[in-house]
Amino acid sequence: MKKLLVHCCCAHCTAYTINHWRSQDYEVTALWYNPNIYPYAEHQQRLKAMQSLARTMDFSLRVINGYDITKYFGNVVGDEANRCQHCFQLRLKKTAEAALGSGFNAFTTSLLISPHQKHDLLVKTGQQLAYETGISFLYADLRKRYSDSRHITKPLDLYRQQYCGCIYSERERNASTNKA
Repeated sequence: MKKLLVHCCCAHCTAYTINHWRSQDYEVTALWYNPNIYPYAEHQQRLKAMQSLARTMDFSLRVINGYDITKYFGNVVGDEANRCQHCFQLRLKKTAEAALGSGFNAFTTSLLISPHQKHDLLVKTGQQLAYETGISFLYADLRKRYSDSRHITKPLDLYRQQYCGCIYSERERNASTNKA
């Protein structure tokens, strides 16, 4: 059976993503590595929701231990305009390396389902890392299935985040909320 490692950003984007790749005959394992999520309490709430989803949907979840926010900030500070590029690179590179080192056939990310992400940049980053590492990056435009994923998770009463994850997206969300 083909084995796929899926970088997972949150439970709500992951649910449909897991189902999609299973329907394509992949044995799916999820990977939690999100050093961009700020603050730490938010990181932990999202991880707890992922762990609950993994139990409910019966998929394997690998967790990269530690909270490597200093690595994230080391890449982003001074180049905040390109923060998403640095963030995608950091998380997908870790996923590609983990897939390569653990006998997976390919890697991908649940970020591809979100209409809130820079989709073309995600695809470009995944393809570049596939070229650099020699492991396949699987692409599917799942954005039209975003609401399906949320419908899967809503009855599970999982934590639902209010911003992308980084301190910059939290600040932008709060600024737009305060304008109302």
